[in-house]
This record gives sequence, structure tokens and C-alpha cells, in this order.
Amino acid sequence: MKGERRRLLLGDIIGCIVTVIVFVVPFYYMFVNSIKTAKEANRMTIHWPAEPHFENYLEVFRKQNYQLVTAFRNSFTLTVFTVAGLLVVAAMAGYVIQRRNDRLMRGIQWVIMLGLMIPASILPTIHMLQQMRIYKTMFSMVMIEIAMQIPFSIMLFRGYMASIPTELEEAARIDGCSGWGIFLYVINPLLKPIRATVIILTAVTTFNDFTNPLYFLPGAKNTTVQLTLYNYKGQFSSSYNLLFADIMLITFPMLLLFLIFNRRIVDGMVAGSVKG
Repeated sequence: MKGERRRLLLGDIIGCIVTVIVFVVPFYYMFVNSIKTAKEANRMTIHWPAEPHFENYLEVFRKQNYQLVTAFRNSFTLTVFTVAGLLVVAAMAGYVIQRRNDRLMRGIQWVIMLGLMIPASILPTIHMLQQMRIYKTMFSMVMIEIAMQIPFSIMLFRGYMASIPTELEEAARIDGCSGWGIFLYVINPLLKPIRATVIILTAVTTFNDFTNPLYFLPGAKNTTVQLTLYNYKGQFSSSYNLLFADIMLITFPMLLLFLIFNRRIVDGMVAGSVKG
């Protein structure tokens, strides 16, 4: 018994050490360099500066006429509407796919699996958006984010739906409840754990997305938080202290969200693992 406790304690110690090395040390490295002068930050050391320069964060906010404020507004808008759209579409699609077991649904599942594996085609998508006259708009960017993340979200909802007994729906149907009523009043209230998981995963992915806004939402007024990193990295000179300060500012909101709701992410993802 003592030997088993020692092994568990050793495992906990090793886990804490690995966590510190993988997560805490890089975070500390970014923070330390964000409060240095440009010359000190260019040395890329992890030492605490002799004189911290917290005014670097104010300078990042003031850069290019407070572009970071506009970027935060755009990123939050994109994240909120993407999450809302995914919750509605993925929940209903996951319910139908799980409850129906015919050839059509099996074909749709294969299409969804292909959506997880096949990357987006950038140039054809841009051409299509231009033809529809919605290129460089927030609406088109929201639709793209939903399209990119909907296969994974549907799979999460579908897996969770398998853990909900069908007897609940049969009882509601006997009582005269319609199909929409069953989903809204019987199934929907039971989806809180997986809904929380989808909200957090989708919010973090959308808020931290760099590639899609770069291609599909160009323009200074459309800048998202990740694209502000371009302001401090140039061909001939770079302001690494301001770059790290910017990274700290745009990382903090989603990092805080992830730390607060980390347990809900795990609970939602394993809730449907017993029934497949």
C-alpha cells in the first residue's frame, strides 16, 4: 500500500514538473520580455529586467490609433456569433444523426468525417465570396468559422446524444409532444455539459484563429487580435518587447476562460463515451 502511494506521489510530482516546464516557463518568459526595453528583449533571455517597463502595455494599446481595441471588438463579435450559430446547428444535426440510422444518415456522417480531414480551399472560397459580394464582411467570416468547426461540434453533440435514453422521448411522444417539442423541452435541457464544452472549445479556437481572418477578412478596420502581431515584426527590425506584450494581452481572455471551465470541457467530452 505504501509503495502504491509513493508511486502516485511520484507521478503527481512528475506531472507538476512537466506542467511547469511546458506551460508556466513559456508564459513567464513572455511576461518577462514584455516588460523589457527593445534592446533587452532582443537578447531573448529569461532574466528579470533591472527596471520593469509596464508602460509597454499602454504603448501596445495606443499603437496605430488604438487598433488593438478595434481588434478586440472584431474578435469578440466573431467569436460570439460563431459560437451561437454552432450551438444551434450542431445540436440539431447531432440529434437527428444520432437518432436516425438509415442510409442517408450514414452518408451524411461520412461527409462530416471528410469535413474533419479536408482543409479549406482558400482561393475558390474567396472567389465565391466575391461573387456573392460578401467578401471582407463579418457575416462571411462567421459563416466560414462555422463551416470549419461544425464537423467537430456535430461529432461532440452526437456522442453526447447517445448517452440520453430514448425512453424520455417515447414518453414525451405518448403525451402528445411534437418532434420540435421533444428536442426543445426534453433533449435541449439535458445538453448543458456538452454545450459548455462546445462553447469553450469553439470560443478559444475562433478567438485565436490567425489564418482565416488573414485570408478572408483583410483590412485595417477588420483586424482581429491575432493579426495585430504583424505590427511588431518587420523585415528589418522587430519590437519583441511590444510583441510579447501584445501576446500577453490577447492570450489572457481565452486563457482565463479555459482555466475556469477546464473541468466542464473534460466532463462534456467523456459524457457520451460509455455509449457510442
